[in-house]
Amino acid sequence: MRRIAGIVTAGWIALAGAVSAQDNPVVVELFTSQGCSSCPPADAILAELSDREDVIALALHVDYWDYIGWQDVFAQHAFTRRQKAYARTGGWKMIYTPQMVVNGEDDVVGSRPMKLSKLIRKHAERPSHVNLSVQRDGASIAIRAEALTDARPCDIHVVRYDPSEEVTITRGENAGHTLTYTNIARRWDVVARWDGTGIYEGRVEVGQDAPVVVLVQDPENGHIVAAARLR
Repeated sequence: MRRIAGIVTAGWIALAGAVSAQDNPVVVELFTSQGCSSCPPADAILAELSDREDVIALALHVDYWDYIGWQDVFAQHAFTRRQKAYARTGGWKMIYTPQMVVNGEDDVVGSRPMKLSKLIRKHAERPSHVNLSVQRDGASIAIRAEALTDARPCDIHVVRYDPSEEVTITRGENAGHTLTYTNIARRWDVVARWDGTGIYEGRVEVGQDAPVVVLVQDPENGHIVAAARLR
C-alpha cells in the first residue's frame, strides 16, 4: 500500500418503466480515479457488478489524484467530500482508492472480490424498513417511499450516471492505457429530507430516458436504507 497525506492506494489483484426497491438491492459505491494505477481491477469488478439486478453499482471519481499528471475527466470534488463523510461516520482513519462502500456502512478495498461478496450477502440478507418505488413519467421520475417501521429522518438522493465510457489516458500512472469505466456518477442531488415516517412522495426532472438511481440514506450514519434504479 502507498500512503500520501492520509490517503492510501491499495495493491490490486485481477478478477477473471417502474421499479421497486422492495427486493432490497445492495448499493456499492466505488471511489476511483483515472490517475490511480491500483484502480483498473476494481473498475473491472464494478463493471461485473453492474450486470446484477440485486446490486446497484456506482463509480464515484475523486479528484485528489489529479495532481500526479492526469486530470480525471469524471472527477468531482463533491465525491471526494462524500468519501470523507463516510470516513467520519464510519470512524475510518483514512480514505483511499480503490475503496468500495457497501450500503453506506462497510468499506473494502475494491480489488478484494471475496470480501466484497461477503459484504453484499450480509446486506442483502437484512430486512428492508422502507418500501421505495420509482416510476418514469416523461422527463420526470415519481418517487414514493413508505416507512415499514419507525425510521430516522433520511435524505432522498437522485443520481444520474453514464452506463459506460472509454477513456484514453496519456499521462500519469495509467499513461498509455485505454480504459472503460462503468456506471459513472455524473450528477448527484439531494432532493428532499424525509422525516422517516408515513409516506414520502416527490417528483424530480431527470431528462428523457436518463439512467437514474434513487437512494434513501440516513445523513447521520450514512446507512442506505433503500435504493431503486431506472436504467
